[in-house]
Amino acid sequence: MNRVDCSESRHARAILDIFNDAIVNSTALYDYEPRTMSSMTAWFADKRAHAIPVIGYENAQGTLLGFASYGAFRSRPANKYTVEHSIYVHPDHRGAGIGHRLLQDVIAAARERDMHTLIGGIDADNEASIALHLRQGFVHAGTVREAAFKFGRWLDLAFYQLILDTPLQPVDG
Repeated sequence: MNRVDCSESRHARAILDIFNDAIVNSTALYDYEPRTMSSMTAWFADKRAHAIPVIGYENAQGTLLGFASYGAFRSRPANKYTVEHSIYVHPDHRGAGIGHRLLQDVIAAARERDMHTLIGGIDADNEASIALHLRQGFVHAGTVREAAFKFGRWLDLAFYQLILDTPLQPVDG
């Protein structure tokens, strides 16, 4: 398994397929309709514009097994040191430790970029993702009850956070 920096030209289709599987088959994403390839162009453009990494793992054949990234938690200037991350693993490769590696890598990337707080918004019934985050030192920061409605039921959104020791000298403005 090889760590890669995902690119639009090489990985957009595989990331789209992983996203769409999560949309259609799980509550990991609160979308109803699968995304289109054009949405990936905008997604990658946003990552490039904000110098946000998209970290992936491939097998020896070059197949993307999973990916992770982050984005702004809130758009207010004072939230500039807080990001919300996401981790997605291809359904055929779950349980193999890829999520663990991706979470470690996204934490390291956030620290390198002087982020202070990582937020994971996780469907409250996603026990595997919650356990993964707890093992990496995240703590439960609250739950928004009935935050979404999908698959004919209300879904609770749990927030988990990890506070980093960066930046060393945060500034206003």
